[in-house]
Amino acid sequence: MTMPLSRDQIAWRAAQDLAEGMYVNLGLGMPVRVANFAPEGEEIMFHSENGIVGVGPVASEAAADPDLTDAGSQMITLVPGAALFESSQAFAMIRGGHLDVTILGGFEVAANGDLANWDARATHKGQLVGGAMDLVTGAKSVRVMMNHTTRDGGARLLQACTLPLTGLGMVDRVYTDLAVVDVTPDGFLVRELLDGLGPDELQDRSGAELAFAEEYGVLSAPAL
Repeated sequence: MTMPLSRDQIAWRAAQDLAEGMYVNLGLGMPVRVANFAPEGEEIMFHSENGIVGVGPVASEAAADPDLTDAGSQMITLVPGAALFESSQAFAMIRGGHLDVTILGGFEVAANGDLANWDARATHKGQLVGGAMDLVTGAKSVRVMMNHTTRDGGARLLQACTLPLTGLGMVDRVYTDLAVVDVTPDGFLVRELLDGLGPDELQDRSGAELAFAEEYGVLSAPAL
């Protein structure tokens, strides 16, 4: 089996499903990397809930400006046509249904599309709900990026989430380091699978029954 995708490679793969003219919110953690890999020639406006539309790639050391940060305090760049405004206006965009896609990190996703991404019950961290509940309710499409299993090898794709929920039945697609998986009315449907990894192996690393598209593709990404 080839190596599982890196975080940048997962972000690259998620970016390939974005299209011209979309307004896309990027959550904290892995999702903010998606702005680095927007398809060339496509105008995609990335949204940050602290009050930005037009987020560009993460700032290099030379381009870093402490006055330009995303909602996670990461220094960013802006694309031509970007706009800055109050956080309240950013949430009005979210709650008003004006975002085409939100891409979030996740702890668990259930077969019915439930998402748990704000409280892992870690003793060393507080509860970090942020704007996630607004985002999964307000965005037209909810997509999740996460490793397929926990550090201990536990499943993250589950029949039912065990952690506190962010939203009910909201997730459309999941990008992991091993597969691209859609959430359908019948449960999880694998669209792409890492080269060299068999369906049975992916099933063994999942906590819910997986179906496989009739002609599922190979999950691959450039070296990043």
